[in-house]
Amino acid sequence: MESVPETNGIHDNNDVKKLETEEVNDSPIEQVRLTVPITDDPTLPCLTFRTWFLGIISCALLAFLNQFFVFRQNPIYISSVAAQIVVLPVAKLMAAYLPNKLIRVPGTKWSFSLNPGPFNLKEHVLITIFANAGSNNVYAVNIITIVKAFYYRDIHPVAALLLTQTTQMLGYGWAGVFRKYLVDSPYMWWPVNLVQVSLFRALHEDEKRPKRGLTRLQFFVVVLVSSFAYYIIPNYLFQSITALSFICWIYKDSITAQQIGSGLHGLGIGSFGFDWSTISSFLGSPLATPGFAVMNLLAGFIIILYVIIPTAYWTNAYGAKRFPIFSPHVFNSMGQPYDVSLIINQTNFSFIEDAYNGYSKVNLSIFFVYTYGLSFALLAATLSHVAIFHGRSIWQQTKAAFTDKYGDVHTRIMKKNYEVVPQWWFYTILIVVVGLAIFACEGFGGQLQLPYWGVLLAVSLAFFFTLPIGIIQATTNQQPGLNVITELIIGYLYPGKPLANVAFKTYGYISMSQALMFVSDFKLGHYMKIPPKSMFLVQLVGTIIASSTYFGTAWWLLTSIENICHPDKLPDGSPWTCPGDDVFYNASIIWGLVGPLRMFGRLGLYAKMNYFFLVGLVGPMIVWIFTRIFPKQKWIRLINFPVIIGGTGAMPPARAVNYISWFTVGIFFNFVVYKRYKKWWARHNYVLSAGLDAGVAFLAILCYFSLQISDINGPTWWGLELSDHCPLATCPTAPGIVVDGCPVL
Repeated sequence: MESVPETNGIHDNNDVKKLETEEVNDSPIEQVRLTVPITDDPTLPCLTFRTWFLGIISCALLAFLNQFFVFRQNPIYISSVAAQIVVLPVAKLMAAYLPNKLIRVPGTKWSFSLNPGPFNLKEHVLITIFANAGSNNVYAVNIITIVKAFYYRDIHPVAALLLTQTTQMLGYGWAGVFRKYLVDSPYMWWPVNLVQVSLFRALHEDEKRPKRGLTRLQFFVVVLVSSFAYYIIPNYLFQSITALSFICWIYKDSITAQQIGSGLHGLGIGSFGFDWSTISSFLGSPLATPGFAVMNLLAGFIIILYVIIPTAYWTNAYGAKRFPIFSPHVFNSMGQPYDVSLIINQTNFSFIEDAYNGYSKVNLSIFFVYTYGLSFALLAATLSHVAIFHGRSIWQQTKAAFTDKYGDVHTRIMKKNYEVVPQWWFYTILIVVVGLAIFACEGFGGQLQLPYWGVLLAVSLAFFFTLPIGIIQATTNQQPGLNVITELIIGYLYPGKPLANVAFKTYGYISMSQALMFVSDFKLGHYMKIPPKSMFLVQLVGTIIASSTYFGTAWWLLTSIENICHPDKLPDGSPWTCPGDDVFYNASIIWGLVGPLRMFGRLGLYAKMNYFFLVGLVGPMIVWIFTRIFPKQKWIRLINFPVIIGGTGAMPPARAVNYISWFTVGIFFNFVVYKRYKKWWARHNYVLSAGLDAGVAFLAILCYFSLQISDINGPTWWGLELSDHCPLATCPTAPGIVVDGCPVL
């Protein structure tokens, strides 16, 4: 039987009907067919002693390391791939040497064996799910960081711990509600999971070495060793190689040239980074992103960064020339850093309106202005796109949910061999966690400032947006965020309370994001044929362990590293600059302390940005109209307006050099290699991605704990600096503006 010829998750309604009426022998997505096996052995043990022992250690270790490295200038993200590799030889040693005698748990009928037999693929998958929980950063830690490192205030450790736990756990409820749409549907294929599926197969399947070639496991080892050896250069010896901006070297005295050429503080034309962490730190692996999504992102990046921003800046829109062209910081009307201490009441941590009116309105760089405008458009475009292009298929899936006819071979195998997780498990967790969230916000003297109704409203927003954003992520590997719309809503409803604003944002945004992380892991288990109840239990325990570890690590760093998050006070070569937390802090000022009414409302400078809501709403409609006018032009259906608008969605803290390097690699592998060498791509593409990630992670860990922990930061020379050597790129170009280190025009 011929399968549906779709490769990108975008499909006609006729394809959905075909799936409902015919048995499909494989996935309708080509990348899935090339990567995921359609076999299963339901007799393999899953929740073994090895699973729990190695899984818990992997989860805690990755949580510690990722929180440890997230404060760095180029935050090193250690994915679960690192644990996926390391646990394999350890588990095989356990299988070879541990006794297989049953051990009974005193006072119960339970028993287990330290060694239930050979280490198997399903144990390995569950250990990796544990590691996934540890590899996903805890957003709530940003709140703790800005309170202690930027606002210089205290927060009760129990309140902080409850905040981290509840924001991570809320997503379980939404994951349970939307499993049918985002896991069982064959068109929701979650591209990022194919990296791990490919690596699992390389590690476990017996493979004959091709003539004059390598097995996938051998290829992985070669890539890992090469990546490990090379990363000593950008991580320790020559840190400037992470962002090389050649135009700045030619025009050393030109502000405009450095604004155009700087990869870290400007438009990045001519810049590049010879560092895998530069490529993958903020945007994920380009090898795991579908080609059509790469091109949509590229189109958005070019339109935004090379058309909209230069036009706005050099026409001096919103007085743009008084400020850097690219900066996440806030400024006063004279181009100086905004002195927040003048407008905040240190006693009750609230906004002082009279002081604000007498000092200055908050001003933003032109890029930051349009970042928020485009965030408005992205939110509206996500809803519009999903309603127009996926509305009918969602309805078809809803009807199919009651008939059990919807799905591909993977869904049929799962339904045949395993029991589903009861819905009440998800709902019970949801109710309990919402109660604990309200207690965390209302208790402890109201340190988090958010009232109970704020928690309930944030939870409702997350529920509303989980499905449409999940569809975007499941087909494009890109997740539009809810951070801006949540800030906007609570900023209008409850202004002048910075911690209430960031707490509301975290409960609204992260419960949705966590839900999609859980769903993505369920899809990985779906591909690898893991019992759903085992998946649920591992995710639950892993989330609790990871949240606690992230909290503990951050608390330790914030109380032990002097001047952490303040680059101007740190020694040369010190990486503890906290780029993500810096953006988070400035957002708390914009949306929480000052509030959207004084930023994007009638009292602010940027009210016209609200028109972007209309742009986002109409954009997908225009694409849909063109698909009807030109039905034979299939490429039009590949235009994903939310992804285009989100073309610079990771900026800041990502910079132009991250995007340019990412696009270069992504286009090469998704078009040149995929089209010309498809057999090689099918065998090695995702394994290559995993090997590069693992090599960087292992060297970064070794380098820090052997050298950098003792402040041995490499040889002092021009290339050691975490800089692209474009000092004038952050300067204003308006006459008469005085900024330290910049010429006055």
